[in-house]
Amino acid sequence: MGLLSRQIAPTPSWCTAGIALIVTMLVSFAPGAQAEDDAGKILKAMTDYVTSQKVISATFDTDIEVITDDLQKIQFASSGQMLLSRPDKARVSRMGGYANVEMVFDGKTLTMLGKNLNKYAQIDSAGSIDELVDHLRNKFGMAIPGADLMLSRSYDQLMSDVLDAKHIGRGVIDGIECDHLAFRDNDVDWQIWVEVGSTPIPRKYVITSKAVTGAPQYTLRIKDWKTDVPVAPDTFAFKPPAASQKVEISALANLDEVPQGVASGEKK
Repeated sequence: MGLLSRQIAPTPSWCTAGIALIVTMLVSFAPGAQAEDDAGKILKAMTDYVTSQKVISATFDTDIEVITDDLQKIQFASSGQMLLSRPDKARVSRMGGYANVEMVFDGKTLTMLGKNLNKYAQIDSAGSIDELVDHLRNKFGMAIPGADLMLSRSYDQLMSDVLDAKHIGRGVIDGIECDHLAFRDNDVDWQIWVEVGSTPIPRKYVITSKAVTGAPQYTLRIKDWKTDVPVAPDTFAFKPPAASQKVEISALANLDEVPQGVASGEKK
C-alpha cells in the first residue's frame, strides 16, 4: 500500500495544531540577505580569532563516508590531536581502525610517519603552514579537509566559491552552544558550528560532496581547544622510532582514513 493511500487514524487536536505549527515554520523559513550577512560576519569573526592565535592545541574526531560500488554508504571513524605554532610548525597525529599516522612539520621538512607500518617519508617544503598545504594539494594531490580552518587566509579560502550562505540558528556541540552556519557552492555543501561568545572556536565542520553519488560526508569535531600551551624547542623535531625504515612518500599509500579497495570511486 502506498504512502498516500495509507489510512491514518484520527489525530488529537493538540497534535494537529503542533504539526501545523511545524509545517508553518518550515514553509516560512527562507533566510534572505540578513541571514547571509550574519553567516559571513560570524564566519569572519571565527577566522579572525583562529588566525590571531599563535599556538593552537586541540583534539579531534573525524567521520568519513564512502559509497561502495553497490551503492552502500559506509562510515569510517578516527581520532587525533594537533599542535600548531604559527607560522611554520605543526604536529598532527591521527589513529583510526586502519592507520596510525603522525605528521611533523618544522618549517623546512614535512615528515609522514606510519606508526603501524614503522615507516616514514620526508618531503622538502620550506615555508609556512599555508605553503605546505598548497604544496601537498598541488604536487601530491593530498587534500586535508580541516586544514582550511587553520590557514592564515582562512576566510578567503572558505568563501572563495560560496554561492549561498545561511545562519541556520543555534545548536549545541559537546555541551557548547554554537552558531550553526550553512554554505553552498557548485560541488559541495558545508556546515560549520561556531562557539558563541568571546572565543568563536569552530566546533564542528561537515562537508557534503554533491558531485558524488550518494552525497557522502566528511565530519570533523574539534575538542580540548587550548591556546596557552607552552612549546618546547624540540617539539617539532622528528626523531625516527627504533628500527623504523625511511621510504619514498609513494610507499606510504596505506595511511588513508579509508582502507584500500572499499570504493573505486571518489572519496570525500
